[in-house]
Amino acid sequence: MNKHFHIIKFAGALLMLLAIVSCSEPAPTHWVGTWAAARQLVEPHNNPPAPGLEGNSFRQIVQVSIGGETARLRLSNEFSTDSTEILAIEMAHAMTEGASYEIDESTTVSLTFDGKPGVTMAAGATATSDPIKFPMNPRQSVAITIHYGHASSTSVTGHPSSRTTSYLAEGNTCDFSNAIRTEHWYNIRGIDVLASLETGAVAILGNSITDGRGSTTNNQNRWPDILSERLLANEATKNVAVLNMGIGGNCMLGGGLGPIGRIRYKADLLEQPGVKWIILFEAINDLGWARDGMGSANAIIEVYKQIISEAHAKGIRVFGGTITPFKNNGYYTEDHEKGRQHFNNWMRTTPLLDGVIEMEHAVRDPQDTLSMNPDFLFENDYLHPNAKGYEAMGNMVDLNLFSSDK
Repeated sequence: MNKHFHIIKFAGALLMLLAIVSCSEPAPTHWVGTWAAARQLVEPHNNPPAPGLEGNSFRQIVQVSIGGETARLRLSNEFSTDSTEILAIEMAHAMTEGASYEIDESTTVSLTFDGKPGVTMAAGATATSDPIKFPMNPRQSVAITIHYGHASSTSVTGHPSSRTTSYLAEGNTCDFSNAIRTEHWYNIRGIDVLASLETGAVAILGNSITDGRGSTTNNQNRWPDILSERLLANEATKNVAVLNMGIGGNCMLGGGLGPIGRIRYKADLLEQPGVKWIILFEAINDLGWARDGMGSANAIIEVYKQIISEAHAKGIRVFGGTITPFKNNGYYTEDHEKGRQHFNNWMRTTPLLDGVIEMEHAVRDPQDTLSMNPDFLFENDYLHPNAKGYEAMGNMVDLNLFSSDK
């Protein structure tokens, strides 16, 4: 009897010990990008306004996708030919989605880099801040305030089409009441959060239709934003972050604006922290400027195959977005349309993709399927959707594509 009692007592103590050990070990986490922007050498007409960045303070507003408790900020000087000196950076919750410079000062945190308050990035370099406790809700608007030392205003790494107002103030200051306003982002590359291993990001390669030309400034209503809101509202996908890697005027093969897709996909897609899915939606500018529509389509298909192969080797699922119609735009010719149809048909039939998103069906005119729905036109250019069109595109994405059991 005593022997059995001691065995039971020992077993109970062992179970209690195991419970204590298991409770004391935090669940494993990894870094996941919650916001990011594709970088390029900023064109001269999109460079910082006077008086420039050097010696001044610049507040930029971004909206994250998923929330988190611990964050880090990634910076970029990749396309600049001069070094960029940052004296200090603060992050805080923004009071609006960009329409105001105002912040919730009680949330302000100062970032460090290897324990120091600032960092100097050499030409072509990047930098990542130390992790810091910075609680954010899903779709939190965040103000990033950079105090610059030396910084070029003619060779700048950034994202020209922010669709969000930024604020430039003279001197090392946190007073932006008389700031100069501009709609560009400079030197910011991404915000990551520590998240559970089940949490992951979808990174989207695209051009101005993904970047949001035609969306509403400071409303954060590009189609990836609509997708993010839907993912967060769905219990099965609330841990999916969205990274918009669109660049206006971008091409997959050559020409256009910014680094071409067949080169930038490694950094902008495959190397994003915590990426589990990618969406390829890049071809319309190549087709619109093509001398040979079918030849251009076939060349893009080969690039897609390469990206898909590399992504699958990393365990990343790949979805393709069909190219939207552009009849009545200057891009349209019968040859270019043949290339678009060929490219879309390949996406719909290839076994290589893990899913297809019918962006063409989302915005085409039911009365003329080669053209965009008149209700969705931005400035009647028959190329870029308006906010209503972007809502239709964001709603076209099947959320089941992101289910963990897929």
